[in-house]
Amino acid sequence: MELRVTIREEPSGKWVASSGEEAPTRATGATMERCLANLRRALDRSGRGAGPVTLVVKVVPRLAGVAEAAGIMGWDKRRVITYIDRGSFPEPLQSLASGRVWFASDIERFKDEWTARRRKRKRA
Repeated sequence: MELRVTIREEPSGKWVASSGEEAPTRATGATMERCLANLRRALDRSGRGAGPVTLVVKVVPRLAGVAEAAGIMGWDKRRVITYIDRGSFPEPLQSLASGRVWFASDIERFKDEWTARRRKRKRA
């Protein structure tokens, strides 16, 4: 049996998985792996996990707009816009009528690189 599952990370860092059925089975966990393990247990308890089950997992990435990017960076939105205007910020995934959108992981990676560059400059 093949079961399609959607899993996403919430802003709190908690992972949520849901089977794509009329009566979906849901599970949560601190990590993606723990969430999927909890989903498997929930399927076993419901009887739908009896026999071999193949989970087809679709991971929905966490997105960030300017406000979320500012929160990740520890900046205000004006500073994020300044970096965007200078071309010093990651390219957005998409520009919508409501604003730019990035993968949150791209912003987190940029923050790590930006912090490392700042530390280097302070040492010099």
